[in-house]
Amino acid sequence: MAERKRPGDDAAGDRPEDEVFDDAVADDDAEAGEPVTRGGGTAVRERTENADKPRSKEGRRGGRIGGFFREVVSELRKVIWPTRKELLTYTAVVIVFVAVMTTIVAVLDYGFGKGILASFGN
Repeated sequence: MAERKRPGDDAAGDRPEDEVFDDAVADDDAEAGEPVTRGGGTAVRERTENADKPRSKEGRRGGRIGGFFREVVSELRKVIWPTRKELLTYTAVVIVFVAVMTTIVAVLDYGFGKGILASFGN
């Protein structure tokens, strides 16, 4: 089974160094007298026969709600799910961490409570 690459897997030395982009490239493509643009203009949409008709939900497959659930399913397919062993290990780590932190907070609370009561003479 091939391993999937996760973000950050490739080290900085693995990347080719010729990926440096130069802004001067845009000047070579421009004809004489034309200003160089960076694509900030407005888009022009060509009209089709159905352009005058408003879009309806019935025209789309499933509408907005169906599209939402299709996107959710496609995103869940991209998730790298943990194995059963990893899941049990992570669960145990979380339970132990919460137990330790609860104990620390309880001990500090008890100590500060006794200290405050002792300082005010109770």
